[in-house]
Amino acid sequence: MPTKLTREQTEYLVLQVQRYFHAEHGEELGNLETEELIAFFSRELGPFYYNQGVQDSRKLLLERMNALEDELYVLEQPVMKKR
Repeated sequence: MPTKLTREQTEYLVLQVQRYFHAEHGEELGNLETEELIAFFSRELGPFYYNQGVQDSRKLLLERMNALEDELYVLEQPVMKKR
């Protein structure tokens, strides 16, 4: 599911990509071709970064749930056993 960038985000990325191409390759890119390049990389790279974010979130959630489980065991009251 592709994410739609805000106009401000797109403008920022266009400027950054144009600066990069100018500094690293001495090339001047127009706004339209830069936006198309960003759209291409978003489609191709986006799912990889998204999936990594999901995996990172899953790992963090499991760590937090394990810590919470440990804290719940600490809250248990001792029970006296009858003989």
